[in-house]
Amino acid sequence: MAFVLRSGSFADQGQLPKDFVHHAMGAGGDNVSPDLSWEGAPEGTQSFALTMYDPDAPTGSGWWHWVVYDIPANVTSLPRGAGAAGGAALPAGAKMGHTDFGSAEYGGAAPPPGHGPHRYILTLYALKTPKLDVPADCTAAYVGFNIHFAKIGEAKLTALYER
Repeated sequence: MAFVLRSGSFADQGQLPKDFVHHAMGAGGDNVSPDLSWEGAPEGTQSFALTMYDPDAPTGSGWWHWVVYDIPANVTSLPRGAGAAGGAALPAGAKMGHTDFGSAEYGGAAPPPGHGPHRYILTLYALKTPKLDVPADCTAAYVGFNIHFAKIGEAKLTALYER
């Protein structure tokens, strides 16, 4: 079975609904993280990590919108709104790193008006370690560096959005 990441709210390569768009920066959305589910994790998976990244952001380095790590291996979904500040809706033990918005919570799509369509790539990583050894206030890039060395598989889901 293939390792697959899905959302009940949008299809792969489909339009990101307004619910999952940021409410700040003039984007006008609800800034709620989407529901996600997965199956087919590789044998040996001890935990998961999730990132949401916009490679099309006009920054020279893209934009990190969400990072969750230390998701237990027996978890196969995240509910809508799991990315709220404080992480109360995350599975026990899971943590969020700081995004490019500067906080440890989900930050929805907010591309500049007229910049064209942006890709919001959600990547779920299967990891060979039960936990990532990262500081509590770490950035998405720091988590990503550690994911790189613990990764045994990944599944992607991409949403599109433009203003």
